[in-house]
Amino acid sequence: MAFYEDRPGADRVEELIREAMEGKRALWMSVVNWGEVFYSVWRAKGQEAAERVIEEIAQLPIDVVDADIELTRLAAELRATHKLPYADCFAASLAKQRKAELATADRDFAMVQGELRILWTTGA
Repeated sequence: MAFYEDRPGADRVEELIREAMEGKRALWMSVVNWGEVFYSVWRAKGQEAAERVIEEIAQLPIDVVDADIELTRLAAELRATHKLPYADCFAASLAKQRKAELATADRDFAMVQGELRILWTTGA
């Protein structure tokens, strides 16, 4: 969302995308978070804008990962043990499952920082 709304951290996200395009980094997004982007843009800017954003995401080197039973269980466990919003639990669980860094500017993720690596896209 920071990237599409040009919020703080957008420059760092753009850098991560560039690294992925150069084959230096893998990028993943949970389908739940993909849906969160879609509905957030729709509510803020309308259906056409949301459709454009989803088309743009499809062109990026981001692998959208389905929420299977294992990922959903991990997300539910995080939700049960932390006050992290449920959709955010999918992003955290995907990073945890893939042993990857979670790129975010959202300070809510500080509560799970001990369980996974956070790549803060803005000053930490």
